Order: sequence, then structure tokens, then C-alpha cells
Amino acid sequence: MTRTPKPADRLRKIIQSFPRITVTVLGDMVADEFVFGEISRVSREAPVLILRHRERTVVPGGGANAVNNLAELGVNVLPVGIVGNDEPGRLLLRSFRHKHIPVTGIFKHKSLATVTKTRILAGMPHTWRQQVVRIDREPDAEPDRHMARELALATREYLRASDALLVSDYGYGAATPQILNAARERRRTPRPSSPSKPGGIYDSIPTVLDSRHRMLEFSGITAATPNEAEVEEALATKIGQDWSRLCSAGSDIITRMNLNSLLITRGRDGMVAFSGKHKPVDIPIFGGDQVSDVTGAGDTVIATFTAALAAGANTEEAAHLANYAGGIVVMKRGTATVSQQELLEALEKSPPQTRAH
Repeated sequence: MTRTPKPADRLRKIIQSFPRITVTVLGDMVADEFVFGEISRVSREAPVLILRHRERTVVPGGGANAVNNLAELGVNVLPVGIVGNDEPGRLLLRSFRHKHIPVTGIFKHKSLATVTKTRILAGMPHTWRQQVVRIDREPDAEPDRHMARELALATREYLRASDALLVSDYGYGAATPQILNAARERRRTPRPSSPSKPGGIYDSIPTVLDSRHRMLEFSGITAATPNEAEVEEALATKIGQDWSRLCSAGSDIITRMNLNSLLITRGRDGMVAFSGKHKPVDIPIFGGDQVSDVTGAGDTVIATFTAALAAGANTEEAAHLANYAGGIVVMKRGTATVSQQELLEALEKSPPQTRAH
């Protein structure tokens, strides 16, 4: 009699296979800067706190955070994007080189600044650091036609050796629908039609999208990982705690984008995975709902979800692993990552859970 593998055994094998896969990331590279100061006194000039500077760190954010998370999971990652010829850009490239991540697909732009999000944190010695304000430095214009072409060519070249493509679109111009279409022109191969996908031409590898404000403008996408607010914005609707409305919204997104998979993240309410004509799978948040910091959690989720799909996972399996990763990373301060070992330990600690409806 053949023993049916337990779900946890299957997930463990998927995690262990991560070092054998390669993922290309086309994304907006962001530098996340954290400046910490101890509260010194109240200013005489205005009713504001004076902070004594103690520490400054710059870590990969946005699409660069997705790259960083893939690398921590043991995946071979090939990033494509833009940085400015400035200190934040140099620090991003240095952090990638430190992890042996290739940087030939990341272009230095002389006239565009590296997107930098500076978070000012305040606190007393031995207390939690609280974010006081965030300052975003963004380029004044999108990449020109020449740079867009370079991004498309680099992506196309990397795809020859990749098992999946992750698209991280924060709206800064390095991961537009036009660049993606240009990159995939010669990658497209026909595959047999099926009841859910009648005819058409599709890529032979998963293409997973995270787009802040223009998800529905992309075509040829295999899977998407929006949060609930992004779904509400895309469909001009309000979901709230209405399960039937959530299911209807998910079905609408899948139909409009012709997706194989959809993962909607819902913060403390966990995630819901949609796959073809299968019933939606409601997954409660891993590790409890008392989160420490949600900064960059969406990047961790899409990185893990993409890695799992590239390793041969189905939608539900990939969603469970993304849920473990998301639950781990929100318990960390600042922009953080999840390692392959942490995922394995989480799986040992708690088997995958679902909620019935």
C-alpha cells in the first residue's frame, strides 16, 4: 500500500529544492533607510522632540527586498532594475554583491536618483523604536526609452536561465507593463488549450506580479499577490469582512487577468488563495496577529510564493509557504527577510492550517 505524503512533508521538499531554482526579478529597486535617535529633549524652537543621532542603516527595499528575500531562501536570483549614481544606489549594489547576487542587470542612471524611503525612529535606551516620520525621495521622471529597452533586454536574457519571473511594480518605472511585454516577446511559446485557458499564447514559466496601482494593466501574468486594499482599488469596491464579496472580487481578478493563481493578503486576517475553478482557500495568519512591523512584508510574501511555484508547488502549497514567511517577517523590526531554515522550523512548529466557510 502506497503511503500518501503528509502536506508538511510535501512543503518541506519544496523548501529544500529552493537552491536548485533560479528566479529573475524585474522590479523597482528601493533603498530603505532607517535613522534612529534617542529622545534628548523638547525643542525651544517648536513643540517637537530633539533626537540625538545614534544609528543609520540602509537595506534593500521594494523590488530589491524581494531579491534579498529570494537570496535568503537559497534561491538563485537575477535582479533587473535601476539605481542612481548616488550613495543609496551604491549601498544597494554593495549589499547584493555581499550575498553574491549578480548585479549586471541593475543599471546606474546618471540623472535619476535611487528611490529612497527614510524612516526616522525615536526611542529611549532599552525601549522599542517608534517611527516618527517617513521621507520619500523619488525620481522626477520615469526611465527614458533607451533605459526601458535595456531593462527589457536584460530581463529577456536572464529568462533563458530562469524557472520563474517576479515582477515588482512600485510605480517608479522600472517594471511597467510595456517593459514586461518587450522582455517576453521572444519567450512566448504555445501550450495546449484547456477548459480554463482556451487557446492563446503563454509563457512556459510562472510570471508573478505585485503591482501597487495598475495590476489590471498587465497581461500574460500567471499569478498575482495583491493585498486586499489593492484589490479594492482595482475593482472600485469595498470588501471588509464579507467573505462572499471577497470571493467574488478574487474571481473577478482571475477572469480579467486570465490568471492561474491569485493570493490576496489580508493582514491580521491571513491570506486567501484562488486557483482556477477550485474553492478559495482561507489561511489564518501564522504566529498570531500581534505584529511588530509590516514594512516589506509583501515583498517577502511574493518572493516565497514565486519560489514555491518555480519549485513545482501548486497554488495552495505556495500560499501556505508564503503565509509562514509573512508571519515570520512581521515579527521582525524594519525591512527584514526570512531564511530557508526559518521556514523549515516554522513548518515543524505548526502544520499548515485552513479555515472552513
